[in-house]
Amino acid sequence: MGRKQLSVRILKYTPAPEELIAMGAKLCYSATDMDKLEAGILAKEQGKFIEKLMDKEHLSPLEHVCFTFAIEGVSRSLLAQITRHRIASFSVQSQRYVTEHSQKNEGKTFDYIVPPSIEALGKEYVDKFEKQMETIQGWYDEWCDLVSVDGHKGQEDARFVLPNAAETKMIVTMNVRELLHFFELRCCTRAQWEIRELATEMLKLVKKIAPNVFKKAGPSCVRGGCSEGEMTCGKAPEMRRKFAELC
Repeated sequence: MGRKQLSVRILKYTPAPEELIAMGAKLCYSATDMDKLEAGILAKEQGKFIEKLMDKEHLSPLEHVCFTFAIEGVSRSLLAQITRHRIASFSVQSQRYVTEHSQKNEGKTFDYIVPPSIEALGKEYVDKFEKQMETIQGWYDEWCDLVSVDGHKGQEDARFVLPNAAETKMIVTMNVRELLHFFELRCCTRAQWEIRELATEMLKLVKKIAPNVFKKAGPSCVRGGCSEGEMTCGKAPEMRRKFAELC
């Protein structure tokens, strides 16, 4: 236990996602029955149709396809941000039921995330940060022991002293329409560094599976103008190149 790094992978996703999206979109404009519609979809390459669909922003068919991610090595600070995306499902490792007591974790500290700004200061300051985590571990252990009586699990209340840096793990499911919205907000340079890193890694993964759907995914400047107004980073051309080459 100790310092952790971001890890994200896809657990499951809707099979044949681009075919399903194309089927949902074409049904809206077709008088044919489902069997003929499905056969027609399967017989053709759907890339150009999906590209046209995305350009017209006919996005409701995207909701038929979902991706489920396993995410580790992220902070409780990130958890507070990602759960603001309401059209998503979350299962999060509980600090109430999963203890961080050092006696049960071979005397080591709880897992935590070190911000890049602290890393950039050098080893002396990283060591200082890690020492502070060890101090908090001592506080946590003390409160676990003090309030754990009559079957009451001490970690339920001891967790109140744990920092935002404490690592958490989660399973997250989003449909494609929400993922595009998530990437638009969280891949932006104005987003906080940790969730920006997570969003970019998630985009890399889904782009391999549904390249036509996610071809122009990324911050708002990738598809059009910057949505940040006066707070723009002014790097739209750079960001367009970055996300066009993302793989």
